[in-house]
Amino acid sequence: MKEISIENIQALAEDVELEVKRATGRDGKGELPASFFETYSAMANTSGGVILLGIEEKPKGTFRAVGIPNVEKVLKALWDGLNNPQRVSSNLLSDKMVMPVKVDGKPGIEVTVPPAPRSKKPVYIGENPLTGTFQRRFEGDYKCDRETVRRMLADQAEEARDARVMRGYDLKDLDSETIKAYRGMMRVTKPDHPWNSLDTKEFLTRIGGWGRNRDTGDEGLTLAGIFMFGKLPSILDAAPNYIVDYQEQLESRGKTRWIDRLTTDGTWSGNLFDFYRMTIQKLTTGLKVPFRLKGTQRRDDTPVHEALREALVNALIHADFSGRVSILVVKRPNMFGFRNPGTMRIPVETAISGGESDCRNRRLQKMFQLVGLGEQAGSGIPKIYRNWKRQHWKPPDLRQRIDPEQTVLRLAMVDLFPDWVNEELVRRFGDQFRALPEVERSALALTVAEGQVTHSRLKDVTEAHPHDLSKSLHELVKDGFLIIGGARRGAYYFFPDMPPPSQPELFEDQVESAPPKAEFQKAKKPGSQSTDTVHLETDSVHLPPSTVHLGSSPVHLPLDSVQLEMLKNMVSDISEKGKVTRETMITALLKICKDKFLSLREMAEILNRKSETLRIHYVNQLVADSKLVLLYPDKARHPNQRYKTSEVMCAASGTPPPAQEK
Repeated sequence: MKEISIENIQALAEDVELEVKRATGRDGKGELPASFFETYSAMANTSGGVILLGIEEKPKGTFRAVGIPNVEKVLKALWDGLNNPQRVSSNLLSDKMVMPVKVDGKPGIEVTVPPAPRSKKPVYIGENPLTGTFQRRFEGDYKCDRETVRRMLADQAEEARDARVMRGYDLKDLDSETIKAYRGMMRVTKPDHPWNSLDTKEFLTRIGGWGRNRDTGDEGLTLAGIFMFGKLPSILDAAPNYIVDYQEQLESRGKTRWIDRLTTDGTWSGNLFDFYRMTIQKLTTGLKVPFRLKGTQRRDDTPVHEALREALVNALIHADFSGRVSILVVKRPNMFGFRNPGTMRIPVETAISGGESDCRNRRLQKMFQLVGLGEQAGSGIPKIYRNWKRQHWKPPDLRQRIDPEQTVLRLAMVDLFPDWVNEELVRRFGDQFRALPEVERSALALTVAEGQVTHSRLKDVTEAHPHDLSKSLHELVKDGFLIIGGARRGAYYFFPDMPPPSQPELFEDQVESAPPKAEFQKAKKPGSQSTDTVHLETDSVHLPPSTVHLGSSPVHLPLDSVQLEMLKNMVSDISEKGKVTRETMITALLKICKDKFLSLREMAEILNRKSETLRIHYVNQLVADSKLVLLYPDKARHPNQRYKTSEVMCAASGTPPPAQEK
């Protein structure tokens, strides 16, 4: 019999969706919980998961084995329910997926729920899918609304969503210039193809843009034909939620509005082929292209170009045009982002591995392939990952969101671990960092580069087993390198001197890009190591400017050894004592923050206190009382947040406020 420890459960909770239930019943001997099938439905309709019976979780994230005395009774109730169509619509489980286990020596049951294949979604309890369908969201089971269920039913019934013949549409609903451009591209790609000589209607029939419903005899444009070549009013008649949107943004965090935009505003055709043609040009403008020859022709193409083409086509052909969000493409100086409405028809892990394809709009897929764009054998996503890896950039970030349903791909043009990350880790931890195992060093590097690290993100950059990743993260917490926020799959890890990171917006970087090494040296050059430029006084220490600006974003450099020692000397009477009064500590905090924005970690080191203690008992209140001001006032939980004494407090103490850093 399989044995599981509480440590195994905690590791499992960070890798997969996990639900634990006591399953002891009123008499304490064992009973299948009434909520079991709701969780089964929810996991089957999302990404699967594991249900452990005989376990209690109190408080959140803390597991305890309670045991099930009568395991056979619970197993019988489980199988009876799964095989009763009036109880649940579909049984996805095999004998190997339901196993009696021992948890810390006590009897329990482990149920592994796979994600349901598209042909069996929705999995629902009772006899009505509209009222009995659940999904897994935020580690809980939520009943789906009717719109979500209808989309699942449509995906189940229709092999290709875009093959439907649309009544009342004809060639007048198509943009003739778009068709002309498409046919021209096909002649270049496949000059000897026999379809090149066909008339428009016959050509559309062959590529899937015109069809005939054999059941009703209706003949006309398919939904794919309208999306690919249609005029915008005709597209909106067929799909009222249809929106395509490209935005180029100058700032790396999207703080400013777009500087270039292409959307369905009526100034162009609005169809997918024209959107692709114009958007791919905008995406690739400015990319560095090596000089290469193919025969006697120059080949202006790179793995990055190829990855962007795959990503854009992928967003268009997998979109659920009945969904509530737009197709969105974003270009920033350090990132490309792609979003399409609808979740993927196969698990994310399967898509990344490749070899399996289940496209929602197969006729659109075929149309793009005929002009040399897109893949069919499930190799598109692996190609994006492979090409991005060749640049030594951060791995692509592919994820799904449930409410509203959407798929998001983020391609960051940032080195996985640039030099400044290693320098910061050595500055923070010195030889301790160098002595850590590789997985733990990678976790800390991600924390510096992205403001936090999660189990799933660490899995992107290492090949270690998921259980070993959890163990490494917990070791870093135990040894004081990191602290943990959230629980289960929502757990995230960050430095003790940093406020908990906030949830980033769509395509938003979690932290500002750090300045290159030259910028660090430039900022420190004006005598930061020389005591000639530092004026030590009784009540204040005037520190040299230490802010580098990247665009409009301030990036503060850490204290150097001279600055740190000066500030420690200012408050040595406090740092050397165990306990001081609240008023004394507040005075010390305001004193050391007079001339420079300081992080919680720096305050803690100067005052010889724990950063969390300072944050909870002093800093939060000083900010609320406007005695300390924030470096990032619009985002209190910014991972690089720093604090400085307000000008009002400087005036009250009789010292002039520090000059504004430029």
